[in-house]
Amino acid sequence: MTQLLEGKTGLIMGVANKRSIAWGIANSVSKEGARLVLTYQNERLGENVRALAPQLNDPLLVQCDVSSDEQIQALMARIGGEAGGLDFIAHVLAFAPREALDGMYADTKRDDFRVALDISAYSLIAVARAALPLMKDRQAAIVTLTYLGAERVIQNYNVMGVAKAALEASVRYLANDLGPHGIRVNAISAGPIKTLASSAVGGISSMIKLHAERAPLRKQVDIDEVGDAALFLVSPLSRGISGEVIYVDGGYHILGV
Repeated sequence: MTQLLEGKTGLIMGVANKRSIAWGIANSVSKEGARLVLTYQNERLGENVRALAPQLNDPLLVQCDVSSDEQIQALMARIGGEAGGLDFIAHVLAFAPREALDGMYADTKRDDFRVALDISAYSLIAVARAALPLMKDRQAAIVTLTYLGAERVIQNYNVMGVAKAALEASVRYLANDLGPHGIRVNAISAGPIKTLASSAVGGISSMIKLHAERAPLRKQVDIDEVGDAALFLVSPLSRGISGEVIYVDGGYHILGV
């Protein structure tokens, strides 16, 4: 039986450890035949990625700090040289200084705001721009990760909610820009999941518990569910979808509380 992503090359950005949403995505797309490129920010995280890599089909591992345009360009040059092109990207990157997630949003420092928007939102633009020559005319797809805090006030989410709102707007503008090149751009709004990144959000364990109690499906969201949604969005099955935010939160977003 032909696999959904057989012969396709995908870039997964954001794997930190086995609990990462990006790792859930990597597993889902790998099972459907994709050849993967995994990036890591620094050598410490690179050790984790190298430990996980044998579970996939011989992925290419490349260090890339998305705050550097030079590193992004070097990444794309490496992919172009070794794979010739790129069929999909999973951008699973977000960061804000921990102190920016405490207290009043009104107290957000200028530098903390800049860092959060740069890593969590602008990096999608920078990556998409650099990847365009590798992706155009391949019916390619880009998917990124957002959260309900982009639409509603979530306690202790603060500047990250604003960054995610910018990310969602960027998805729509990029979908319009890249659509003529045959590239779809979408986002997944996942329910709260305990990851290395989310551990910086105060009360994350309580958020997960509340979500499981109130969401229509009455359960926690897991990385495999998000991974399978990403698989759908980067596969030909979603070829008519672009500029959308798809919720993988057990229905929590439909509630009025």
